[in-house]
Amino acid sequence: MKVGRILAGVFFVLVLNSCESWFQDIGLKDIKRVDGPCTITLKDGTVIETPYSLEISIRTEAITYRDEDRKLWTVFREEYESYACQE
Repeated sequence: MKVGRILAGVFFVLVLNSCESWFQDIGLKDIKRVDGPCTITLKDGTVIETPYSLEISIRTEAITYRDEDRKLWTVFREEYESYACQE
């Protein structure tokens, strides 16, 4: 009985993971999460470093990040040149 529930749970998780790109394709998931630490380079040359993950809107390409004090910030596509994260 317990083995059946565990297998059903594993199957459910696998199905959800495989559906992630499909959810993005049909517009149900708009956020891409990139694990940190990360660096964002602004168009004016300023470099923003965060030890935390980034959340990037697929539709608008806006980046939301937390600073070292865990304060939440958003940088819009027209404000940054690039971003890079260590894996």
